[in-house]
Amino acid sequence: MVRDIRTIDLNLLRALDALLDERNVSKAAERLGVTQPAVSGMLTRLRESFDDSLFVRSQRGVQPTLRALALAEPLKQILANVEALLRPAAFDPATASLTLTLAATDYALQAVVVPFVMKLCRYAPGIRVATRPIDNDRIAQQFERGELDLALMTPESAPLDLHSRRLFDETYVCALRAGHPDAGGTTISIERFCALDHALVSFSGGSFHGVTDEALAREGRERHVALSFHSFLALAEVLRATDLIAVVPRRLAAASDGLALIEPPVAVPGFTKLAVWHGRTHNDAGHRWVRALLFETCGAVDALSSEFLRCCSLDQTG
Repeated sequence: MVRDIRTIDLNLLRALDALLDERNVSKAAERLGVTQPAVSGMLTRLRESFDDSLFVRSQRGVQPTLRALALAEPLKQILANVEALLRPAAFDPATASLTLTLAATDYALQAVVVPFVMKLCRYAPGIRVATRPIDNDRIAQQFERGELDLALMTPESAPLDLHSRRLFDETYVCALRAGHPDAGGTTISIERFCALDHALVSFSGGSFHGVTDEALAREGRERHVALSFHSFLALAEVLRATDLIAVVPRRLAAASDGLALIEPPVAVPGFTKLAVWHGRTHNDAGHRWVRALLFETCGAVDALSSEFLRCCSLDQTG
């Protein structure tokens, strides 16, 4: 019986296993990648811990004692269990059960989360998704408490101590109804642009001024904003039913039916969208797969993410 478990470490158990298999100190040392004196030293410690000589010299090497032979089978099982603990957890998306909590703006919900969830439903029907609005003031705390698994943010708002990955760089485009008098071309003059009635989205609510107005001001121009929404959700429907024009993120406009898209006559700065997550889920196999699928959905997948998706049988389920 081991007198004190604190005297045993994993390397000693590996040495004992090698000696039981090889019955030779030199061969055991070669297998372990250490010197023969090192194995002899480990054997001395093993003898002290188990209060047994464990091996006796023979003409061909060493022979195990009855105590050592009794240890052989449980020792193999212990080492196998340790290896299993250290092995990355297997993840099968087709049978996985997981709840993913994701924070996003309504823009990111439409442009990113909707196509992402469509893929998720196809490949991993057992994964549930709950979405939350972005709360920049509390997001670090939400991650720390385990209330969030992923967030879709801009670099300016993402906490520095979280993991992040660039998903894409977004640009702006003019959106108007397909039958609008100005919908025939690929661009619009700045004079005509400023003469039209505009709609915009103000996330704080109530503002009639946005990044487009700042870009126009640099050109000594201004426009008339007739409608300010706090959300993108109803904007497309209003544009389809009126002669209003709006400068909106390209990915959002491209996903909306019945709208014509033309280039704005002034350079409107775009933005970058990130995926952000906590170290708590960084190495989890399930969350790694979810993130890899998100990257693929956004066209931001790299070789490592592609390989991880393949290893988790994504290609065989579709």
